[in-house]
Amino acid sequence: MSAQSLAAAPGGNDASLTLLLLKARTFIALIAVIVFFSFAAPNFLSTANLIIMSEHVALNAFLAIGMTFVIITGGIDLSVGSIVGLCGMVAGYLVLNGVTLDFTGYTVFFNTFEIIFLTLGVGVAVGVVNGLLITRLNVAPFIATLGTLYVARGMALLSSDGATFPNLRGSEEWGTASFPFIGAGSLFGVPVSIWVLVVLGLGAAYLAARTPLGRQIYAVGGNERAAALSGIKVVRVKMFVYMFSGFCAAIVGLIIASQLVASHPATGESFELNAIAAAVLGGTSMSGGRGKIGGTIVGAFVIGILSDGLVMMGVSSFWQTVIKGLVIIAAVVVDQFQQRLQQRIALQRQAAFGR
Repeated sequence: MSAQSLAAAPGGNDASLTLLLLKARTFIALIAVIVFFSFAAPNFLSTANLIIMSEHVALNAFLAIGMTFVIITGGIDLSVGSIVGLCGMVAGYLVLNGVTLDFTGYTVFFNTFEIIFLTLGVGVAVGVVNGLLITRLNVAPFIATLGTLYVARGMALLSSDGATFPNLRGSEEWGTASFPFIGAGSLFGVPVSIWVLVVLGLGAAYLAARTPLGRQIYAVGGNERAAALSGIKVVRVKMFVYMFSGFCAAIVGLIIASQLVASHPATGESFELNAIAAAVLGGTSMSGGRGKIGGTIVGAFVIGILSDGLVMMGVSSFWQTVIKGLVIIAAVVVDQFQQRLQQRIALQRQAAFGR
């Protein structure tokens, strides 16, 4: 009886089909851009170009994964691009100069693994600052991370007076000769950055879907007050997501400095926009409580392929910025439409089962 009532609901089947298409919109968009650029851009599907695009996508995907957790909790992290620049400069400084101990006059040089560890620590530290501002001082996430965006960018500029740290090829003597391998090396023909993305993506997806912490992240984003009343440590959850976002940004800073064998303080400018776009396009709700890591990675592929495809077609960088902005707006509008449609279907089902 209830099934018959639901089937008889006005537009019930059409609404369900529309909702299914909306949920699969990221995959549909990915297929669409691949098909379009395979015809519009020469050599788009060549092996060399696919590898290059995958490396570009990986950089955006790292940031988008961290951003997804932040947005699920109902927050935002505008500082990730500046963290990329700051961490790249930290890595470059350590490779070239080491750390001079003023009280002894000696300079300590670190090997590649130690530099990776210290650089990731800087990214996490900025995440800690973001988390403390938001959870302890009750600063709105937008304002808190906007402030750290400027602070981190300023620190990156101060580290070299705005200059570039060049020739980061490292030294055999100090154990840093392997530094370029992070961004330019490959294993079994696949770039190292892609392997790192696979590991991070699988780990993040498992955390979100299979662990108590993952469920707590969704609960905080769905209803923070209810989550607190149920015993969830909301402050700890929020601290974690901002620290993880800073960690992901630090990975990108390391990879870019290694790829270019140089670090520049302006690296990472506007990267936060691509990360937000990938997360939202992948189905993460800006209102919090909903999102999947898999969808975010697919969204990163859409944004990355769109950017590289437009470059191959010779489209002006100014128009590329316009198109990315339109993609973000469209993604948010579609997400809002999906939420309204889900609410309507839920009400129809309640009415049908109530008959």
